[in-house]
Amino acid sequence: MVTGDTLGIGDLARRTGVPVRTIRFYCDEGLLEPTRSTGGHRRFDSATVDRLNLVRRLRGLGMGLPSITDILAGQRSLTDAVAAERAALDREVAALAWRRSALRAVEEAPPTDRAARLELLSAVQDGFSAHDTLVRLWHPMTTGPIPPDTVRMFLDVSAPRPPELPTPAQVVAYAELVLLAADRALPAQLRASTLVNHDRITDLGALHAAVGAACELAFPEVSAGAPPKPGPALDQFVAAHAAALKTRDTPEFRRTLNQRTAADRHPQLRRYWHLTGEITGEPAPVGVTHTWLLDALNHSVS
Repeated sequence: MVTGDTLGIGDLARRTGVPVRTIRFYCDEGLLEPTRSTGGHRRFDSATVDRLNLVRRLRGLGMGLPSITDILAGQRSLTDAVAAERAALDREVAALAWRRSALRAVEEAPPTDRAARLELLSAVQDGFSAHDTLVRLWHPMTTGPIPPDTVRMFLDVSAPRPPELPTPAQVVAYAELVLLAADRALPAQLRASTLVNHDRITDLGALHAAVGAACELAFPEVSAGAPPKPGPALDQFVAAHAAALKTRDTPEFRRTLNQRTAADRHPQLRRYWHLTGEITGEPAPVGVTHTWLLDALNHSVS
């Protein structure tokens, strides 16, 4: 029934296709603001039709009432709310994909290995928390005067994000990365080398860029399986460190640099970089190439 310019709850239900009981619920939740007739019945103005249709469509997309309330109140734009809802759904889908691959990894393991595989994978809740663990491991190496773009690049390389649809092998490799990162010995190894003398380096961004260029130069040899050896890539690598410390590339400097970076050749870090390659599918991840250069330096001074 229509009274003046207002609608009764039944007429509003017929115009929008929303059941009366649902309209009452929306009123109780504050999404709709009816007036009351002299008889105490809910009355709705004509604008409520559009408002309720918007609520119905957003609910059809699975959006929660708090987000819808923010949109109706003008506290959040429709674009922002939809983007946030999609991001949350992406995270949920990724978490389900991780769980599915983890279950397959246990299922596909030989019977004698299943208990160990189950223990490894049960320590990692999902790919997001696993990635956070890796970021915490490497974040102390980004606290110096490094440009934000360089920090992001460094963390992308050192703490690779889990694949959106990981294979069982990738889930196992990622869980092993987390296990390594949780070992207190690994951060100690990093502090013993990577952070040494950083207080003497005024431009860590330039050092990262120069070392990255040396790794790119070594990439063809590393991906081809060539043994570590002196050459242009190693010379560029050493020159980058010498320039950062405002000194020259001399035999003595190479021996000092080799001692300083000895911890970066530790078996745990070698294993770490090998696992990143299993996750990313790269033939020679930056960490593997960097270790190849360190090995070349060690062989050359030995």
